[in-house]
Amino acid sequence: MLVIGIAGHELTARERDWLQHDACAGVILFTRNFASKAQVIELTQSIRAATPRPQLICVDQEGGRVQRFREGYSALPPLEGFDALYRQDAASALALAREHAWLMASEIRATGIDLSFAPVVDLGRGNRAIGNRAFSPDPRIVADFTRAYVEAMHSAGMAATLKHFPGHGSVLEDTHFDDAVDNRSLEELHALDLVPFVAGIEAGADAVMMAHVVYPQVAPEPAGYSPRWMGEILRRDMGFRGVVFSDDIGMVAALSAGGIKARIDAHLDAGCDVVLVCHPNLVDESLHALDGRTSSTMKLIGLIGRGPQAWDGLIADARYQQAQVRLGEVPVSAQDAGVASGANHVGNVA
Repeated sequence: MLVIGIAGHELTARERDWLQHDACAGVILFTRNFASKAQVIELTQSIRAATPRPQLICVDQEGGRVQRFREGYSALPPLEGFDALYRQDAASALALAREHAWLMASEIRATGIDLSFAPVVDLGRGNRAIGNRAFSPDPRIVADFTRAYVEAMHSAGMAATLKHFPGHGSVLEDTHFDDAVDNRSLEELHALDLVPFVAGIEAGADAVMMAHVVYPQVAPEPAGYSPRWMGEILRRDMGFRGVVFSDDIGMVAALSAGGIKARIDAHLDAGCDVVLVCHPNLVDESLHALDGRTSSTMKLIGLIGRGPQAWDGLIADARYQQAQVRLGEVPVSAQDAGVASGANHVGNVA
C-alpha cells in the first residue's frame, strides 16, 4: 500500500485518479498543500469524497520547525525544550508534554485529518535532521515522554506513530540528503536508542515509522527494508503488532534499493505495511509498480481518527485555551521562536 503526496491546495483530476487505485491507501499533506484552515478542511473533504474506500489522511505536525500548518493553529514549541523542565520537575514536564500532544492532535483531528506522524522518539544527540525535534539525549527521559505523549494523543482520538525506528538521533547524517550508517551493535542500541520504542510499544503505540539508516552490525540494508529489523526485532522480539510505515522513498538514503519499483518492493517484501511516496512526481510510477500486487487497506482502519472533529467544539473547550497558555512555559530558543512564524523543515517527511 502507498500513502501519497499531492501537489497543491486542491485535488487535480489526475490526483483523483490516483486515489481510485487499489494500492492507494491515503494522502500525506505538506506546507505546499496549506493556504488556510478553511482550505485544508475542504481539501480533506475532497480527498474522502474522491473514493468510496477509506483514505488515511496524514501530516507531520510535530511543532517547532516541523509544523506544516501554522496560521490558525497553535504555535507548538519543539520537543527539545521539555528536557530542561524534566530535570527541574519531571511530573510537571510530563504533564506539559501531554498538553502538547493533546493540543496538536485535537487541532489536526478538528481539521478532518486522521494522523500526525508523532511522536519523535529519537534521541537528541546531534543528528542534522532530528535536532531539536527530540525530547532529550537521555533514553530514559525520552521513554517517559513517549509514554505520556502516546497516552495524550489517544485521549484526543488520534493514533500514535513512533519514529524513526530503530533510532535516527545518534548519527550525524540527514537521510533526506545523505546515506547514514550507524556502526553500533544491537546490544548498544538496546541500551540506548531502542529504549523509547520499547516504552512506546508498551504504551500502546499504533504505528512505527522506519529510519533509512544502515546498522551494519545488525543487518546489511537500511532498516526501512530490512527483514531482520522489522520481522525479527520489531515484531517478533519487541512484540509490535501495529502498522509499519516506511519513511519517504524519495529521500536520498532510500535510493540504495534501486529504482522506484525496486524500492517499493524491497520495503513491502521486508515487512513494511505502507510505503510513503511524498513527491507527486513519483506517484504515477509508484502506483504502476504495484499493479497486480494484492493490497488491502483494512490494516489501516485502526489509524482512522476517532471522536469529534469540529473546530467550534474544540475552541469552546476550556482545556484548549489552557493548553495554549501552559505551553508558553516550554523554553524556546530565539531561533525556534522565529521558525514558529517561518518556514518548515526542508525535508518532505520528518
